[in-house]
Amino acid sequence: MSRIGYKTVKVPAGVDVKRDGDQVTVKGPKGSLTRTFSDFITMKISDGAVDFDRPDNNNKTRALHGTQRANLNNMVEGVVNGFAKTLKLVGVGYRVQAKGKTLVLSVGYSNPVEMAIPETLEVKVPDNTTINISGISKQEVGDFAAEIRAVRSPEPYKGKGIRYENEFVRIREGKTGK
Repeated sequence: MSRIGYKTVKVPAGVDVKRDGDQVTVKGPKGSLTRTFSDFITMKISDGAVDFDRPDNNNKTRALHGTQRANLNNMVEGVVNGFAKTLKLVGVGYRVQAKGKTLVLSVGYSNPVEMAIPETLEVKVPDNTTINISGISKQEVGDFAAEIRAVRSPEPYKGKGIRYENEFVRIREGKTGK
């Protein structure tokens, strides 16, 4: 049983939630987000709150119940506060530069890796080993951070690579000589 699905999503003042068929739009001070929601789950929009209810205990309906509630909560939080992730580059000679709408990563390959920054995200490079990603969509922020990390994920022997700010990389012992 999904307990998350039955929690009420509180909508702060200045945030507008509208449903048009299967499209839900949330508008707030930082922007607006639109997402497609399933018709299996009933959504009741009242003053300052949104409630979700499911008609039966079918497996698909139960799976969507908590997911849709969490997605709407993330949309409301995104248009009010936004989301942010920070990445660190660990390794000798590893560095990053922001050139316009392109991120240039020098992470030990023969050529620098260039990545286009999505229009909906804001990427800042405060120093040459730190990347700050922020935006209103939790999914877009997380996806772009994961794409950057996948360029050179941390390796377990020296810990070199691109990692999240508070990520712990367990360092393994290498081969031992006789």
